[in-house]
Amino acid sequence: MAETEKTRYSDAELAEFKEIILEKLEKAKADYELLRATITHTSSNGTDDTSPTFKILEEGAATLSKEESGRLAARQYKFIQNLEAALVRIENKTYGICRETGKLIPKERLRVVPHATLSIEAKESGVK
Repeated sequence: MAETEKTRYSDAELAEFKEIILEKLEKAKADYELLRATITHTSSNGTDDTSPTFKILEEGAATLSKEESGRLAARQYKFIQNLEAALVRIENKTYGICRETGKLIPKERLRVVPHATLSIEAKESGVK
């Protein structure tokens, strides 16, 4: 008789995923703080003594850079929230279960995308 399909990951497997997530979370938070510092830090390289034209160009580039940094920071913040939600699912022992199919998401996918809540099949079928 074939082995019955697992419905959840073992505590040992969950501990392994928790380590992966904690590592990614630490790096994500550091990256987020770096982006926040980029947005809030006014450049110490003043342009008061340069030509007005150059100053306008530099301010335009700085604004564009701040906007881009803002978008990146928002994405990073969302990533952090997703990782933290994954930690909650580990504590609840619901981690790694596809929210559409109810089947286990393959370990390979979770190692690459540890905050995944959908299996590849569910994601590709366009389920939101």
